[in-house]
Amino acid sequence: MSNYLLETKNLSISFGGLKAAQDVNLKITKNELYGLIGPNGAGKTTVFNMLTGVYRPTSGEFFLDGENLTGKSAIDINRRGIARTFQNIRLFSNMSVIDNVLVGMSNQSKCGIFASIFRLPSYYRTEKELREKARALLDVFGLDGERRTLASNLPYGKQRKLEIARALATNPKLLLLDEPAAGMNPQETAELMETIRFIRDHFDMTVLLIEHDMSLVSGICDELTVLNFGTTLAQGSVSDVLHNPEVVRAYLGDE
Repeated sequence: MSNYLLETKNLSISFGGLKAAQDVNLKITKNELYGLIGPNGAGKTTVFNMLTGVYRPTSGEFFLDGENLTGKSAIDINRRGIARTFQNIRLFSNMSVIDNVLVGMSNQSKCGIFASIFRLPSYYRTEKELREKARALLDVFGLDGERRTLASNLPYGKQRKLEIARALATNPKLLLLDEPAAGMNPQETAELMETIRFIRDHFDMTVLLIEHDMSLVSGICDELTVLNFGTTLAQGSVSDVLHNPEVVRAYLGDE
């Protein structure tokens, strides 16, 4: 068993002559709230795409709980315990709130194809169990009362919560949040901070997040890595990183 829940070793990817991410080394312990920050185009989402199987690294490796997941498919990586949300919300807009969560639980169904096709008793038992789990998860986020509502009809902040709930429905060990506060007002951002803390504590979850809102980053993260032009500019505690002169010059400006 590894000392780290997530460890990347010289994780790199190039597109033609462009080095989108180069020698990214992350060491994230269980239950940590870890931030990945940097200017637009720094390579942050590219790292997420490698960790979730969207991109195959050009070189380097990454491990989840000691298991090498480099080069595995997005489905395999999700089944082994990495889930994510997106900067631009990607819900099934024309499906109900609870059906969005049930889609996330599809990897947990114990019902075989035969039982599903012929609607055997085991199919209905499995459906009932998953629906009860989905409702319990929605209740955690205060969404159970809107479970029959179309996802597209939810307010923006609740859509964000639903996307996080759907990711958690896959039963991950590591949750990747890509700019979860994007488009939120200060009150929604404050509520989101409490939600992320709650997720860490209630679900025994490890969270890696990309974020530009420094109030959120400094308010909840334990450690940070700063990327700039695909390379690591700084790494360490939140206080040390945010006061690093190179980080201030490259990213934070006069803040």
